[in-house]
Amino acid sequence: MTALFSTTGRRALVTGASRGLGRAIALGLAGGGADLVLAARDGARLEEVAGEVRALGRRADTISFDLADLTAVEAAAASLAGDERPIDILVNNGAIAGWGALPDSTLAQWQNMFDVNVASMYLLCRELSRGMAARGWGRIINFASYVAQTGRPNLAAYTASKHAVLGLTRSVAAELAPRGVTCNAIAPGFFDTDMAAPTVGNPQRAKIFRDAIAMGRFGDPSEIVGPALFLASDAASYVTGHMLNVDGGVAGILSLPVVVET
Repeated sequence: MTALFSTTGRRALVTGASRGLGRAIALGLAGGGADLVLAARDGARLEEVAGEVRALGRRADTISFDLADLTAVEAAAASLAGDERPIDILVNNGAIAGWGALPDSTLAQWQNMFDVNVASMYLLCRELSRGMAARGWGRIINFASYVAQTGRPNLAAYTASKHAVLGLTRSVAAELAPRGVTCNAIAPGFFDTDMAAPTVGNPQRAKIFRDAIAMGRFGDPSEIVGPALFLASDAASYVTGHMLNVDGGVAGILSLPVVVET
């Protein structure tokens, strides 16, 4: 039965792989048998993760680019698409977040959020799905958020970008399903990562957020591995266009009781 969740013989690209959820997913896929291409801005931290992957007996390559630089993203995607060792599993994890009141926001901030969180994902899906479709097998996992199914004050650009991720996921899923390629989304809630440090490290803010989580705690990055392995493997061969909540019970059970100041 465990063979259903195997990624042996597959090669996976994980963006945002230098830390947090991306690092955990990369190590989880390697533990399942996959070779990795690790992508992020910080080449030094990527090499550290690559060393961890190699210690698990799997091959690891790194590629550094900024998701905000769409020219660089497109070039990296095209290069990987032309590699003799194809990408079978694409995990679009890299993203940015930003708090701020709507009247104080700028169009430049809005555009940057969409470039990083949506446009880069579109480019990677577009370029790498061609090979997947030609080979008749592929897995695309896009990272959305619990806010992809709700609204949040002081988070307009991020919330809108994650709604767009869900729309992109469902459209790609519909188009590629006949070619043996699935496309699904994971919607994380509150995890104890570097991105969440301003909340986790602030006792008052941390309590507000924990009180909104049915399980009463922040997620550990290791808890994202099982859902990612499921969607990346043959265990999810009949699952596409789905968004899987991994949030300890936020989106479907509770919501924040008060407005959190920026």
